[in-house]
Amino acid sequence: MNTVESRNIKIKLVDGTRINGEVNINRGNGYDRLSDLVGDYKENFLTIFNATLYEKNPDPQIKYETILVNKDHILYSTPNGHGE
Repeated sequence: MNTVESRNIKIKLVDGTRINGEVNINRGNGYDRLSDLVGDYKENFLTIFNATLYEKNPDPQIKYETILVNKDHILYSTPNGHGE
């Protein structure tokens, strides 16, 4: 059984939505960086757990245990705590 090797990630979507959370990079050979996981289009969706979603308007944050994000909608991603 594979163990979870989580990394914190910060994502901004094309509609202005921001998501902070964790992703599992323990996916096999070649997945030791966040960019490897986000840039790999063998899978169209990125699974984020312990996620907090911030919409572009000043609404309060929304917390999710797990959220799936279509990679085609990701404007950029960084390790959480870097950049905006």
